[in-house]
Amino acid sequence: MTRPTASTPPSRFAIGKGNLLLMAGAVVLAAMYWSPNAVAEKPVAIPPPSAQALAGLAPATQASETVVFAGGCFWGIQAVFQHTNGVLEAVSGYAGGKKSDADYETVSGGRTGHAEVVQVRFDPKLVSYAQLLQIYFSVAHDPTQLNRQYPDVGTQYRSAVFYTSPAQKAVTERYIAELDTAKVFPAKIVTQLNPLNGFYPAEKYHQNYATLHPDAQYIAQFDLPKIANLKTLLPAVYRDKPVLVN
Repeated sequence: MTRPTASTPPSRFAIGKGNLLLMAGAVVLAAMYWSPNAVAEKPVAIPPPSAQALAGLAPATQASETVVFAGGCFWGIQAVFQHTNGVLEAVSGYAGGKKSDADYETVSGGRTGHAEVVQVRFDPKLVSYAQLLQIYFSVAHDPTQLNRQYPDVGTQYRSAVFYTSPAQKAVTERYIAELDTAKVFPAKIVTQLNPLNGFYPAEKYHQNYATLHPDAQYIAQFDLPKIANLKTLLPAVYRDKPVLVN
């Protein structure tokens, strides 16, 4: 598989985006997790965080706040939040590892500790952290998949929230507990909670990828349905025109 460069846009056809050829059983995994007839994860309608879960989350006073979400390929996560009202910027990047390893080629090896992530900067007066969590768990990804998001396999595709305040951590923990207790998903949520110790923007060719390449098979097959699901399940926070990275 030809690895993508700035002049060769990434392709996730055949074996997904991870460097599966370096993994034992790569061919078997590819057959299991990818086929031209594969479909995106089905969205799950979930309730918003309860008042109890939101206890301790202070009223919005700042012009903007930030959280970093991981949940598979950053193309789809970025696209979903770019179509969310109140989001000021959604930037694809890497978090969880060292700055020296924060590049696509290295992260794709799956040994850096990094996850593909999206840094979401939002106006809390227009969209709440609670609403972002509801979007993240319901349509942006499947939080029950461990170290993968179909069809991409590896720790770099793990489900994780990199929080930027103790309040974000507490609210997210309580919300996960509520969702697990209510059994809204067929399996237990495996989303990790980690403090954000560094965010490193991805290469330019990864930014706005779903908007720039809507006809790419991976985008049409796995990411455009997420945007459509956002519009259907949470129309109050959906925006038709995405806010793009300059």
